[in-house]
Amino acid sequence: MTPTTSPDSANTFDDDDYPAYTMGRAAEMTGTTPGFLRALGEHRLITPLRSDGGHRRYSRYQLRLAMRARDLVNQGTAIEAACRIVILEDQLEEALRINEQLRRASSEQDPTTGA
Repeated sequence: MTPTTSPDSANTFDDDDYPAYTMGRAAEMTGTTPGFLRALGEHRLITPLRSDGGHRRYSRYQLRLAMRARDLVNQGTAIEAACRIVILEDQLEEALRINEQLRRASSEQDPTTGA
């Protein structure tokens, strides 16, 4: 198979959601075990994509969530609770990001704000 240099393949290097890592590599990068990664999937923290052959593939974003859960578990938090905490933290971060975007858009549209 000849590598291509299409814009889509070039963008995958910068895409945090691109499922680039196998389970073994993901476990190595996060300092965990494949069993720990499977457990995170069972608790619905991360849902890896599957390759054509059925192998789990993880994104950088998912690996960051896994490392946060690993840190909580290492501090003595039960894995179920760690997954829930990470999910809630992630939801809060996304809500704050959206709120800031809406605030900026609103101030740009409202000429009385002096923006």
